[in-house]
Amino acid sequence: MNEQHNKNRRTIVLLFSMTLIPFCIAWYMSSNVNWIGNGTNNGQLITPPVTTKRSEFIGADEFSVQNIKELNGHWILLNVLPNKGCNTLCIEAIHKTKQLRLMMNKDLVRIRRAAIILSEVNMELAKNWWKDDTRLLKLNPSASLVQKLKKIRKTGVPEGMLFLMDPLGNLMMQYDPGFDPYKVKKDLGKLLRISQIG
Repeated sequence: MNEQHNKNRRTIVLLFSMTLIPFCIAWYMSSNVNWIGNGTNNGQLITPPVTTKRSEFIGADEFSVQNIKELNGHWILLNVLPNKGCNTLCIEAIHKTKQLRLMMNKDLVRIRRAAIILSEVNMELAKNWWKDDTRLLKLNPSASLVQKLKKIRKTGVPEGMLFLMDPLGNLMMQYDPGFDPYKVKKDLGKLLRISQIG
C-alpha cells in the first residue's frame, strides 16, 4: 500500500512538473524578448509599433497633396530625408524602393512609396533627387511625427534610412542605410502573405 502511495505521489509530481516547466519557459521568454533574437526577419522590428495618424503627414508638393489619400490602406515604404541635401546613399535608397515595389509583382498594388522630408528644402532643387519618379509621395511631417521618429532612432535618423508602415499607419520595421532591397522584399512578402489588410 505504501509503495502504491509513493508511486501515485511521483506521478502527481511528474504531471505537475510537465505543466509547470513549459509555463516557466514561456514566461521567461516573454519577459526577455531580446534573448530570443530577431527571428527570420531581415529588418529591425519596432517594438512596440509606433502608431501614426494620417493628419501627421502633409503633402510637400501638388502631386502629393492630391494623392495623399494613397497612404490609407496600403503598405508604405517610407524613405526618410533628414537633411537639407540628399547624398548618394539617400538617392540610392529612394531608387531601391522604386525597384523594390516593382519586384513585388502582383502585390505592387498593395504598396505605396513615400519620402518624408524632415528639413526645409528647396523643392525645385529636390526634384533632382527623385527625377523620373512620378509616383513617389513627398511628405512633410508634423511636429508630433518628428518626435515619434526621434523615439525610434534616439541617435537621429541617418541618410538612406527606410521604415515600413502597415496599412493602419503603424511604423513597424526599420532598415539601416545601405539596406538590401532583396532582404526587404523577403520581409514584405511574408507580411503581405499573412496580412488580412492592405
